[in-house]
Amino acid sequence: MHVSQLKGSLWISMLALTLVVGCSSYSGGKGGSMAGNPHVAEAIAHAQEAEDHGGKGHADQVVTHAEVSLQHAQAAKKEMSNPHLDVGIAELGEAITHGKAGHAAVAYGHAKSAGMHFKEIK
Repeated sequence: MHVSQLKGSLWISMLALTLVVGCSSYSGGKGGSMAGNPHVAEAIAHAQEAEDHGGKGHADQVVTHAEVSLQHAQAAKKEMSNPHLDVGIAELGEAITHGKAGHAAVAYGHAKSAGMHFKEIK
């Protein structure tokens, strides 16, 4: 085997190892909330989508994603008790109210706050 082939093989092996270790240790956010409860994970994902759309001025899409996030957050609430979950649910309610009124920027702030609280759930 030539030195260049050996270096290439070693590089590929290290890359594969890095990917395996990185993927196996990924917890999806603070406290591993994404790995711990699938409803919390979905609530986070849709709150992020609501936030992204709010930042673009898409009030209707904030409502769509905030409502889905809220459904998952309420399902998670049936399985656990956490003050961050309660605050996140309240923030999503505000995001929906302001999104329906066409206030994308305000809805954005509430969606962002909801996502931040959900990420704190351990």
